[in-house]
Amino acid sequence: MRSLTLLDKPEQPAPPPRTGNRLPPWLKRPLPTGNGNNFTAHLIEDLRLETVCESAKCPNRPECWSRRTATFMIMGNLCTRTCSFCSVPKGTPEHLELDEPARLAEASVRLGLKHVVITSVTRDDLPDGGAMHFADCIEAVRARVPDAALEVLTPDFLGDPVAIDTVTDANPEVFNHNLETVPRLHRTVRGRALYHRSLGLLERVKRRAPHIVTKAGLMLGIGETIDELFDVLADLRAIKCDVLTLGQYLAPTVKHMPVARFVPPSEFDSLAATARLMGFKQVVAGPYVRSSYHAADMVPTREGILANSGHGA
Repeated sequence: MRSLTLLDKPEQPAPPPRTGNRLPPWLKRPLPTGNGNNFTAHLIEDLRLETVCESAKCPNRPECWSRRTATFMIMGNLCTRTCSFCSVPKGTPEHLELDEPARLAEASVRLGLKHVVITSVTRDDLPDGGAMHFADCIEAVRARVPDAALEVLTPDFLGDPVAIDTVTDANPEVFNHNLETVPRLHRTVRGRALYHRSLGLLERVKRRAPHIVTKAGLMLGIGETIDELFDVLADLRAIKCDVLTLGQYLAPTVKHMPVARFVPPSEFDSLAATARLMGFKQVVAGPYVRSSYHAADMVPTREGILANSGHGA
């Protein structure tokens, strides 16, 4: 383990007692009101788009859609990988829809987005993993909403440097790739994904385009230890990763990997403070944080410094 001499690592707290399927009080919150949710839902249906909000059963969907924002998921809704934490449908994907970039750009215009987040299913069936389709989507959105910041949340492209460079050269403002968990749990949680392959992707993006903000996210509460977590954060800082998101893992269904423990908000606050001391320019940590949650609050300035240094809940 690396020596983190500048940090006072908190002791690993004991897991709280399990209470069946009941959530702790800090994970209960009221549903938003207003017609923004319906507006977003109808627009997505009208333009035949997919969102990770729906496919991954994100708990933040009502809040985000009520604010007329969503994370678009391109290249269909069938993933070629079977990660144990994810509810995105698995199977053999269909052919790419060549008009999808134009439909995505139209949605960005109608929603009035200033920060557009584009993710995808993993398409190991495609020679480039869908990298050129990502680039086409970036180009289409930028042509229609040139003042918007573009953020991509990509799969690992099996580590293919040409595919990674294809997306990097499309010049998104933010390049996001999630590690999800610590190395010990990778095989159980992420299936075919490899920890060092994911680190290598983020490192390559930053080396090729230092001005692009690199971002990574992890889920907590699936059995990681505090030492393992800080080892991962040290690895991310070693490759100059700029932004970190930390959130609570919540099993989307009873068939998915169970939650090992619920991390209280105070612990997320402590982890975020320590991560900032390690040098991350922006840290968003909290029970309901997901990798694209309140992504617009982390828009980079022209100087490459993140505009908002606070953290979200």
